[in-house]
Amino acid sequence: MLKQPSSKYPAFKPIGLKDRTWPDAVLTQAPIWLSTDLRDGNQALIEPMDVARKLRMFDLLVKIGFKEIEVGFPAASQVEFDFLRRLIDEGRIPADVTIQVMTPAREELIARTVESLRGARKAIVHVYNAVAPVWREVVFGMSVPEVMGLVQRSVGQIRRLTDAQPETEWVLQYSPETFSMAELDVSAQACETAIEAWGAGRPVILNLPTTVENATPNVFADQIEWMSRRFADRPNVILSVHPHNDRGTGTAAAELALMAGAHRVEGCLFGNGERTGNLDVVNVALNLYVQGVSPNLDFSDIDAIRSEVEHCNQLPVHPRHPYVGELVYTSFSGSHQDAIKKAFAVRKDGDVWAIPYLPIDPKDLGRSYEAVIRVNSQSGKGGMAYLLASEYGLELPRRLQIEFSQAVQAVMDAAGKELSAADLWQIFEREYGLADAPVPLQPVMQDVDGQSVRVSARLELADGPVAVDGQGNGPIEAFVNGLAAATGRQLRVLDYHEHAIGSGAEARAVAYVELRVDDSRTLFGVGIDANIVSASFKAIVSGLQRVAPSSNQTSEIQQVG
Repeated sequence: MLKQPSSKYPAFKPIGLKDRTWPDAVLTQAPIWLSTDLRDGNQALIEPMDVARKLRMFDLLVKIGFKEIEVGFPAASQVEFDFLRRLIDEGRIPADVTIQVMTPAREELIARTVESLRGARKAIVHVYNAVAPVWREVVFGMSVPEVMGLVQRSVGQIRRLTDAQPETEWVLQYSPETFSMAELDVSAQACETAIEAWGAGRPVILNLPTTVENATPNVFADQIEWMSRRFADRPNVILSVHPHNDRGTGTAAAELALMAGAHRVEGCLFGNGERTGNLDVVNVALNLYVQGVSPNLDFSDIDAIRSEVEHCNQLPVHPRHPYVGELVYTSFSGSHQDAIKKAFAVRKDGDVWAIPYLPIDPKDLGRSYEAVIRVNSQSGKGGMAYLLASEYGLELPRRLQIEFSQAVQAVMDAAGKELSAADLWQIFEREYGLADAPVPLQPVMQDVDGQSVRVSARLELADGPVAVDGQGNGPIEAFVNGLAAATGRQLRVLDYHEHAIGSGAEARAVAYVELRVDDSRTLFGVGIDANIVSASFKAIVSGLQRVAPSSNQTSEIQQVG
């Protein structure tokens, strides 16, 4: 790389639009959308779509709700021509959908393009030619007047050919290709020439592309506002933009262009297209959606849409792609998980969406909450607690979350892999002895004097059978006193939580008891049982048994892995 790149790459000169208004604009409605998946997206594929895949893509675009679809480049190949004819001849184009086709400003290609549309109800003929200096001077060797002559001849030919087919409602789209790199007065002159050749008062779309993205999005917005002012008094003129993504700012360029006066946006699903891709229309549409603006496109089952696009394009969608990627609603970070968990806990149906790190509700796009939180070595107590709550109904007290996270981290550090909810449950079950929790044999509770309770029971602990006989203000205190006497340990309950899992006949109770053992160690015990008192007894025994756990970290890793 050059130490002084300015000698090779000069900065793009600003437009100098001193009274620009777009920075204060607020988008309140969706633009007109045009899908270029079947043309621009298709020509960017290593293996362009065959007719079968083209038909699947067309049907998908219609289902999503696109009302304007650029279906191809019919003069480019027989496959393109035949595909368009199938759409028309088989009546596959809905009455509210307008097809668009593209052609360079070349006489023989224009003729073939208009011929391909014979019998269509309505069609947009999209003609283009390059206007930027390096193209017109180096690539084509043309002066500005010669460029204008080409525009006049090409659009004039389109008018003559389409006038000969009055059964079709015709719209012209003209693109001063390389608009973003051209002088504004030259682009405006080319557009004026196209309008005049087409006929004043006839519908025309002026499509202004960032054929190659070469400046910051604010510069493009200035260019669009400049052009918008030039054609603001033309009711039959629609200003369209076609951003590419060479600088990685295609979405920003489109949004600022809409703020600057554009009415229409062209792009592909998930940003497929030449080089770094076309504008991702899904990205812009859902950016509007999360600002409370209906995009008039339906992405309610975004995973199915992604699957269909991947099939048609034979290209994968990146797992971090905005809104649709496999991992975009997933948090591994402990601090993120904790924030998400707390926000979900207080949210009520009908509330305004305000969940940290989730700008959109995944369910609006057909996603579940199952993958919102996933646990790996970067996760903390919040993520583990969330998964156990969502999958197993456990509402762990905060200090228990901290304690259990240490056990999970030990497994994670050794295994080095992501843990699922089922993995976490195995560790939890093993850590707190739930799989083989000793059950008190025929516990007997007696009301002693109306104020205290006596509990008698026999337990099979790891060290052998134990006879419990204790008295206290309630069954838990009585059981703890009896267990302490029977084992010779000092036991004290510091905290107690319980809740139900499930409902009806299948409901069970879970108890969490924080114990202080021998005034030297504080730890939790957990018990689950159909009876809340039995669950509490199990939790106390669970905590006592954990003072000298029999399982080791290696066996945990083996069982989880």
